[in-house]
Amino acid sequence: MSDQTGAITELGGAAAIELAVSALSKHKHDPDGCRNCGEPMPGAYCASCGQERNTHRRSIWGLLHNLVEEIASLDSRMLRTAWALVAQPGELPLAFHEGRTRRYVPAVRLYLFVSLLFFVVLSVTGIAIVQIELKEVRNAYTVQNGPDGILRIVGRDGTIKIIPLNKVQAAVKDAGPSSYSAKSLSPGVHSSIVPDFHFFKRTTASQQHFSPAVWAQLEAVKAQILKSVGNDKNGWIARNGIATVEKLAHDPAALNGPLTTWIPRVFFLLLPLYAVLLALFYVRQRKRYYFVDHLVFSLAVHSFVFATLIFAVGAAQILSGGLVAALIFLAISVYIFVALKRFYKQGWFITAVKFACVSFIYTVVFLAPALISVLVTGILEG
Repeated sequence: MSDQTGAITELGGAAAIELAVSALSKHKHDPDGCRNCGEPMPGAYCASCGQERNTHRRSIWGLLHNLVEEIASLDSRMLRTAWALVAQPGELPLAFHEGRTRRYVPAVRLYLFVSLLFFVVLSVTGIAIVQIELKEVRNAYTVQNGPDGILRIVGRDGTIKIIPLNKVQAAVKDAGPSSYSAKSLSPGVHSSIVPDFHFFKRTTASQQHFSPAVWAQLEAVKAQILKSVGNDKNGWIARNGIATVEKLAHDPAALNGPLTTWIPRVFFLLLPLYAVLLALFYVRQRKRYYFVDHLVFSLAVHSFVFATLIFAVGAAQILSGGLVAALIFLAISVYIFVALKRFYKQGWFITAVKFACVSFIYTVVFLAPALISVLVTGILEG
């Protein structure tokens, strides 16, 4: 009896296989393996690699149909990602943490795309990130010989600076940023230059229009500083400072080249450092959040920074650069704070404390020194 049961079972299995093969053949699904990875492929798609079965000798209309489907799928994913990035702080890293990755563009790809788009916009529109225009202020101060052996420097706003005559020579030799030339301390009315910052404005590479007296004053201060520091190794700050001022005097957009070249590299190097700071401040949650979670959060934050900078390029053409810079700073601060609260799920107070500490350390210890080095080095080598 058992032998008959076994025979019936084998016949039934064979019949089932034949019926399955027949059904697949009728639906044009041959029992061959996947052409991409070789795994068994009974359905329309491979369960191992996702390869579609019908990929060969499509009609023109079929190819166009697939193209439209791919574009529509990519567009919907990009739109969802863009909306989550801009309007839902913390959603992208939270989706990665919870495993909801198919809805959005991967974090690294998003960062590279947004940062590249920002610099393409700058290049196409001819916009400079920052320009420092040195303006001549006529009648900026008056030098008077006062009583009792003093020199009075009266500013345009009425402020008075007093220098004893026996210290005038020391003031002239001073290699600091407020150095005077002998001519600039002569009695009479003098002009000076003041910096005027422009953010996200069209590049103006024309030479500054200064009076001959101001150009002569710049040259005199430069010569005095270089003579004072000589070959002293500690005088590199003064030498670099005067060289930077000299370049800005000839080209207000001298900062733009180094910024455009180095900002993407600086931010890419700072990405893991920001993640390290997050890992340190949320070390008690290390079993819940791995370092990769902090890194994805860092990528999302820096992607948002570039997205806001793209917005700033357009806004600065309508509003003042200073106002746009303040609004961008406020928007980024609020965004990061809300994102921290949503992603790490801690209270408002502790989140505010950690936000302030992380932002301060990141800005003062990492970001500011990196940008200053880029600017000084880029200007002097340019």
